[in-house]
Amino acid sequence: MTARLCDQLGTPAVEPARERPLRFGMVGGGRDAFFGAVHRQAAGLDGGTQFVAGALSSTPEKAVASAINLGIDPARAYPSWQAMLEGESALPPEQRINFVSIVTPNHTHAEIAGAFAEAGFHVVLDKPMPLTTAEADALVRTIEDAGVVCCVTYTFLGYPMIREARHLVRSGALGAIRKVYVDFRQGWLGTLLEAGGHKQASWRTDPALAGAGALGDIGVHAEALARWVTGARIRSLCAEVSTMVEGRRVDDDASVLLRLSNGARGVLNASQVCTGEECALTLRVFGDRGGLFWSHEQPERLEVSYGDRATEIITRAGVGASPSSNLATRLPQGHPEGFIEALAGVYRGAIAAIRARQTGQTPEGLATDYPSHLDGSEGVRFVEAALASARAGGVWTDIERG
Repeated sequence: MTARLCDQLGTPAVEPARERPLRFGMVGGGRDAFFGAVHRQAAGLDGGTQFVAGALSSTPEKAVASAINLGIDPARAYPSWQAMLEGESALPPEQRINFVSIVTPNHTHAEIAGAFAEAGFHVVLDKPMPLTTAEADALVRTIEDAGVVCCVTYTFLGYPMIREARHLVRSGALGAIRKVYVDFRQGWLGTLLEAGGHKQASWRTDPALAGAGALGDIGVHAEALARWVTGARIRSLCAEVSTMVEGRRVDDDASVLLRLSNGARGVLNASQVCTGEECALTLRVFGDRGGLFWSHEQPERLEVSYGDRATEIITRAGVGASPSSNLATRLPQGHPEGFIEALAGVYRGAIAAIRARQTGQTPEGLATDYPSHLDGSEGVRFVEAALASARAGGVWTDIERG
């Protein structure tokens, strides 16, 4: 679609990448992995990357075979992430990967991301960043000492209407923010699915591999969404965290009251035992002049309510949409975009930031519009504080920061 046609339709064009594509490799995410293909599609959607290396499984033979099967040069189909780090570091700068995408189970994030960052590679890391605040602090120091970009893939932050919601809040259209409600409801873990050997359920409900359950899996998405839109961090919280399915070793349901740094109050719910729900993520934000509502199940629509006039409906690329949300848009109004496009938006921000580092420019625009290692650290602190509050009987717990 040409830029001229997109302008006529009220939709900004995403021009083909003019720079040489950034080379990237993946750790985890082989052919049978849950989200590996989604990440590869998202990373390449805007034409700014080239997938050239991989250590795609914790089983060496499977890692090599999977990479070759996906078209990777056998010389760069690695049996382990350690071999990939060594092999890529040995290549000339113009051949080695520019960044690594890490899509492995949670307990491996800190070690792998830290090693690649320390070696000077930019990092795109699945959430949650690591498992503990101590690991998060160490990883933040490593990333900042190395001067590399680290993007944490909070996919939902890439939706254009979430960018629109953030614009409305930050511009003061809703007035002083008073109340935030964020809910993430799933039903897929409503039974002891892990007992039957279900791969995703097995590791996501293993405390040694996942750390927390629903809080670490979807609660961090909810926390990031509330913080990204409002610009306010959680100052303290009061949590009830439960394991509803008998025999499960991690939490599968959590309700959290929030006190935010801007003086607002919030309510966050994260549950994976809501029978019949698929991926029901919703956000409500209320200020003293207006409020907004967004639902992941209707991601192209944002409802904005004011006390003195009718509710407004803003749609992706529609009338009234701000430049900040239009920058995240690819297709004309009425042609639905979805989850992969949202994740591609997160990747696009990280790619812009990497290019800015390469050229020595000050990051601006898209290069500042991605969830970073600092956002990832906030998520880890939220989970740890919520679990501590629940263990203490639901007492108010401050979130400690260095």
